[in-house]
Amino acid sequence: MRLSAYFLPTLKENPSEAQIVSHRYMLRAGMIRQATSGIYSWLPLGLKVLRKIEQIVREEQNRAGALEILMPTIQPADLWRKSGRYDDYGKEMLRIQDRHGRDMLYGPTNEELVTDIFANSVKSYKDLPKNLYHIQWKFRDEVRPRFGVMRGREFFMKDAYSFDIDFESSKASYNRMFVSYLRTFDRLGLRAIPMVADTGPIGGKLSHEFLILADTGESEVFCHSDFIEKSSPSADVDYSGDLQSIVDDWTSIYAATDEMHVQEDFESSVPENKRMQCRGIEVGHIFHFGTKYSEPMGATVLNKEGQNVPVFMGSYGIGVSRLLGAIIEASHDENGIIWPEAIAPYKVGLINLKAKDEDCTKACDDLYQKLSNANVDVLYDDRDTSAGGKFKDMDLIGVPWQMVIGPRGLKNGVVELKNRKTGEKEELSLEAALSKLGL
Repeated sequence: MRLSAYFLPTLKENPSEAQIVSHRYMLRAGMIRQATSGIYSWLPLGLKVLRKIEQIVREEQNRAGALEILMPTIQPADLWRKSGRYDDYGKEMLRIQDRHGRDMLYGPTNEELVTDIFANSVKSYKDLPKNLYHIQWKFRDEVRPRFGVMRGREFFMKDAYSFDIDFESSKASYNRMFVSYLRTFDRLGLRAIPMVADTGPIGGKLSHEFLILADTGESEVFCHSDFIEKSSPSADVDYSGDLQSIVDDWTSIYAATDEMHVQEDFESSVPENKRMQCRGIEVGHIFHFGTKYSEPMGATVLNKEGQNVPVFMGSYGIGVSRLLGAIIEASHDENGIIWPEAIAPYKVGLINLKAKDEDCTKACDDLYQKLSNANVDVLYDDRDTSAGGKFKDMDLIGVPWQMVIGPRGLKNGVVELKNRKTGEKEELSLEAALSKLGL
């Protein structure tokens, strides 16, 4: 993509309304713009990252055997009355009426709707297990939306729902999602720490939340330092096998948040040289809630004995849009964002130091075409602006590699290659630079 033809409305100054790093950098890098309180438009750069995160989440859900569907944003209130949650959910739920006076709502979550789909479609244990997921916009009318996409009112979320014949089968489904989450966050370049969590309004007795470490995290985390060195499950993990040992391995290590008042427990459970006390951001939450929704909503199947029994369920959420902000909180410096390469909007930022120089422009144009032909995501800064401004913009938007071509380098047969994460700069031949990029 040529930057001269792109839509990248960057800002030089920090917006006054942005209180945290991710909100400041997403606004300054031209990734989002606020439509109204807690609701944002996603501009090309932000949407490109959002789609990359979404795709990794989708691939790992599919790998674990979940089946993608797409449910609507607007739901009938009667389904929520049937489950008993319509009046209990609170003012976070946006309640509306259609033109015929029927009560509707903008979905904050999808337990009721997906349970209704299942109840009307599956009648026998022979059709189990099933795990249905979608990636869709949701709305919760936060009383004080803040921190940009980290705590907005409208958000993009993956939510999955498992259906099983009994507790043991449903626990196996829970474990598959637990392992899938470890794989997902690892692919996103994150170290996520699972810890026992409160089930809240979702309900149930078994729940884990996944937190990534960041200095600006909303929760204080007490954990064993072994989490940092642990290897995530491999890509060829057997989801059809018994995953309990993997779950046990990850949950046997001490981890808790400040909400659980754990200081004494932490000090007695973890050796002093292994204690980590830091901040964390929740990026995923999984729940096992048994028959909480299936019983009132009639989601039953015939078991092997011919009896009609309610299915056991679980739900599994990942905040896709929230993840984008959380990654920035965990990976940035004073100059801007530092994207993990797997989700960076572009792999290479190509900078023409002197757009009016014919030789520079030809060399950059040729390299841009070569990279594009090799299916490399490249953002080519071909603008006739100052070199300093180009460097600042590339640092701000966090492209992992910067390739710089100028008159002096051309004369000497070299390009400058900069690693955004380390700040390391090298002058290399074009062939050596491309080789370092794996091309």
